[in-house]
Amino acid sequence: MSGILQPSRKLLAAIEAVLDIAYAATDQPVSGQELTKRQGVPPRFLEPALQALSRAGILASERGPRGGYRLARERRRITLGDLCRAVASVEDPEEEAKSALGRKVVHPLFGDLDGEVMRRLDGLTLDDLCQKAFQEDVPKRGGPDCDFSI
Repeated sequence: MSGILQPSRKLLAAIEAVLDIAYAATDQPVSGQELTKRQGVPPRFLEPALQALSRAGILASERGPRGGYRLARERRRITLGDLCRAVASVEDPEEEAKSALGRKVVHPLFGDLDGEVMRRLDGLTLDDLCQKAFQEDVPKRGGPDCDFSI
């Protein structure tokens, strides 16, 4: 996957982790260690994003030896835009443009594009991605198909 508007590795890993939890929804929380092992990333890379997702009310965190993360609300009520905004709080801040062309032309252009992308992401839910994974025959790691409901 390549392109001009490529999301960060941290954002992609966070989306994959939340989708992993949602797609194979079980009654047991998923440990951060389990998520990082499946993704092949170090815990220090993903853990700040998982904590930010927990603070944002997307994931619920449980402590203890059988602790981990689970969805804090139904997957149909969590959009990709929600995930992006939560993870943005732990991303490296963007550097300000030094030149007038950068500040007045280039950066605003990409800001407008970012707004369009976010509107599209706000229209996609975790449930949409789970349905896509099911259609693509992605195997589940857990038990029977279930969804977290309140």
